This record gives sequence, structure tokens and C-alpha cells, in this order.
Amino acid sequence: MTAYVIKRLTVGVLTLLVASLVVFGALEILPGDPARIMLGMNASPEALEALRSQMGLDRPVALRYLSWIAGMATGDFGRSYTYSSPVVALIAERVAVSLPLALIALALSTAIALPVGIFAAARRGRPSDTVTMGLAQVGVAVPNFWFALLLVYVFAVGLRLLPSGGFPGWGEPWPALKALVLPAVALALPQAAILSRVTRSAMLEVLGEDYIRTARAKGLPRRLVLWRHALRNALIPVITILGLQFSFLLAGTIIVENVFYLPGLGRLIFQAISQRDLIVVEGVVMLLVATVILVNLLVDIGYAAADPRLRTGR
Repeated sequence: MTAYVIKRLTVGVLTLLVASLVVFGALEILPGDPARIMLGMNASPEALEALRSQMGLDRPVALRYLSWIAGMATGDFGRSYTYSSPVVALIAERVAVSLPLALIALALSTAIALPVGIFAAARRGRPSDTVTMGLAQVGVAVPNFWFALLLVYVFAVGLRLLPSGGFPGWGEPWPALKALVLPAVALALPQAAILSRVTRSAMLEVLGEDYIRTARAKGLPRRLVLWRHALRNALIPVITILGLQFSFLLAGTIIVENVFYLPGLGRLIFQAISQRDLIVVEGVVMLLVATVILVNLLVDIGYAAADPRLRTGR
């Protein structure tokens, strides 16, 4: 098991290095001069040169990349050009919004999807199965930003039950949680639609196994067979999707956070791109890449713990 974990860690580190090259290179070729954007079109050449030197933009690209990588390895992501603040401090402030939002959305998605998927699998071929999976297909097709606007119109503008946007901070826990309800629902329902379809497919495969027929022949209650025997053995593909969904929910909140004016990572990276604050964009993107790699690593380790054959590649 130790050798398997070391191997997966090595692959994860190499993937992170390759991703850093791609991220740094992609942002370097983007049009626009950060110094000119900050100082304006009427800035003098002397002022532009001074700011470029201060930002390190006058150094060779290779040296800037190596300096950036070395800084991240020690926890120094650089200093934001726009906010004049350490990037780590900006990210920590915004993660306090995006991470709870992603976790609430993931919990809500799981709480909806598992019962729906099991319900549909238990009634395969019946009208209730068709209707349930039809609604799930609609949920997959509906963009979450459109759904977010619909939620605002119904629950904030119409019923006035929940705030339409903004975030009061965690100093006021209840108002803060209320501010995350609509964004979490907007993120969770499309993911719940995907997860319910995966759950149904995994359950149908398991329900055809001999041990399920044996459990039924012994007279075990249907609910016990579904939840204790079938679901337990159908969880591997479900866990895979959950890992991918957590990464997506943390990284894919840009549009939803802008709809609800939430000061999270999505809004930070959107503002940084518009202001050409490359050091912030690089830091946030690398954090998200590292999160995806870490989640995939944990999922792989979980598989290896559950199935020893994966450790030897058999």
C-alpha cells in the first residue's frame, strides 16, 4: 500500500508541474500589458518601465517561472498588483466563502441524488422511473446560471425569503448561511441530476448479482436489500463522481458567484482576469489544480484500500 501511495504521489507532483507550465505559459501569451492597464493609456513610458521593473516583468520568462515555482513551494504566491496584498491572504479570504459553498452544494446534491437514483433503480421500466430520469435529464441540460437567476426571481424577489446576493461574513453565522442557500441550490441540482443517473446505473448493475437474489430469497425486506447490500456495492462509481463534483463545485463557481455577488474564488479570478492581475490568476488556478489532483489521489487511495488488486495493477 505504501509503494502504491508513493507512486500516486509522484504522478500527482509531476502532473502539478506540467499544469504549472501550461498555466504560466498560457497567461504569458495573453494580450495586454498589466502595467499599462494599471496606470492607464496615458501613462508615460518612464512610469510604465518603472512599474514593469517593480512587478518583475522586465526579467526573462524562464527566471520569472522559476521564481514563481520556488515561491509557491514555500507558500509565497507573490503579491497582487491590483490589491497590493499577498495572494495567499486574498485566496484564504475567498476560500472561506467558496469552500463552505462547495461543501453545502455537495452535501445537498448527495442527499438528493442517492434516494432518487435508488428509487429509479428499484422501479426500473415503470412510469415513475421514466419521469424521474426525464427530470434528471432536464437538470443536466439546464445551465446553473439560468437556474440561479430563476431562484433569485422566485425566492428573493417574489417570496422575499432569502437574500438575492452579497455575503455578510462569518461573524454573523445565520445570515451568512442564508446568503449561501440559493447559490448552493443552483450549484447542487444540476450535479444531483448527474449523480442520480450514475447511482441508478450502478444500482441496476448490482441488483442483477447473485448475492442480491440470495438476499431476496432469504426474505430480507426490500428496503434492507437496497440500502445495505446493493448500495454498499454500488458506491465505487458514485464516489468517483462525488470526487469530480467536489472539484468542479470548488473550481466552477465563477458564474454563480458573480450572479450572487459572493466574494469567493470564482469572483476573485474573474476580477483578476479583467484587471490583468496575472499573479492572482496563476495562484488561484494552481490552487484549484492542486485541489483536483489531491481529490483524485484520495479517491485512488480509497479504491486501493477497498480493492487490493488495484495496488498491483491487476
